[in-house]
Amino acid sequence: MHRPLNIALVSASDLDGEHLQSVHVRDLARSLTRPLTNDGEPNQVTVYTRRQDAAARSRVRLAPGAALVHIDAGPARPLSEQDTLKHVRDFADELRHRWTGHGRPDIVHAHGWIGGLAACVVARELGIPFAQSYHGVAAAERRAGRPVHPHRDRLEKAIGRDADVVLAGHAEEAGAVVRMGVPRPAVAVVPYGVDGDHFAQVGPAMPRGDRRRLVMVCDDLETGDVETALHALVHVPHAELTIAGGPAREDLEHDQVVHRLTLLAKELHVADRVIFLGRLPRKALPKLLRTATLALCLTPHHPCPATPLEAMACGVPVVTTPAGANADEVLDRITGLHVPAGRPVVIGRAIRHLLAEETTLHGYSIAAADRARSRYSLERIAAETLRAYQKVLPAPEPEPAAEDAAEDAAVRETDRTPALVG
Repeated sequence: MHRPLNIALVSASDLDGEHLQSVHVRDLARSLTRPLTNDGEPNQVTVYTRRQDAAARSRVRLAPGAALVHIDAGPARPLSEQDTLKHVRDFADELRHRWTGHGRPDIVHAHGWIGGLAACVVARELGIPFAQSYHGVAAAERRAGRPVHPHRDRLEKAIGRDADVVLAGHAEEAGAVVRMGVPRPAVAVVPYGVDGDHFAQVGPAMPRGDRRRLVMVCDDLETGDVETALHALVHVPHAELTIAGGPAREDLEHDQVVHRLTLLAKELHVADRVIFLGRLPRKALPKLLRTATLALCLTPHHPCPATPLEAMACGVPVVTTPAGANADEVLDRITGLHVPAGRPVVIGRAIRHLLAEETTLHGYSIAAADRARSRYSLERIAAETLRAYQKVLPAPEPEPAAEDAAEDAAVRETDRTPALVG
């Protein structure tokens, strides 16, 4: 039976918001409190993050056995990566103070490279096993066209090589970590999970018309490859494209990206079948997804891993480019379709053919919901995370009672062994 663990999760990013990493760390903290076995005692989980709101309480209860602790390191407001790095030493000093003595965790698990930079040094200094999750490495973000700190590659490599285990979110990221120089046995693929209670097939839904609805959910409309989806829509008559993401709904008409995409839709003569919803709160996403016939995830580089999982959990097949986590999550011709990036004619025809196959579509829907529930449940992801921890934790010392029992058994065995006569 595994003893209960005192687990420290560390992140320098804002954990109070709806960003993927924030949601993942909060969900993981709640789920990690459950032991690996039914007869085990619950684990204790503390999430340490840099304070970004002066009004935030110092300690927030996430669940029984799980708490979020805000650490003062720099000004209590959101900062850029460059400015956050200036306060990493303060963050590390506070972690060292809290982990010395009674508050020492059994394992430290950092999320994000800046959190890893602070936690790795302290964990090594105090002799605490250290795990690292990057949530996207510099090389992948650079390919996606996102700005990357000039020293990030070097620092990510140093953190990964010093970690006892690196938890990659998908096979592509695991390969990138190995190419950094992290030994392959020290890399474990533990994917993101999905909250099956929140994202489910049954529940309230948004209004919709008679057309088949294709849904795209993307934080950034510029990098979400909405243009490809608009071009593909030309080849999918009688379907509409509903896009959630970008600015808040009240700011849509003043947003330059939305204006450009709207003009493109008019040029393609599909504007009457395109709906921009703006950024939706996470609690509203299931209501939208339950109205979808298909979800589209067409980003060619570093796509958001959550979108396919949330769609599949709502019973929606996913049409996706086989990039990043999407390649692992969506099984081609089982829970959706893999399509080539940037090929709107091919994508549009594939969608049109699938919409015409009701039996196939229904089968994909059942398989998608089943895969999300069985492979990506929060409980399973937490169990896989705990198993990764167990591999790098020191072997527990045998309890005195167990030692005495072992000695007694050895004596009894000796008594039963016939003496050798010379």
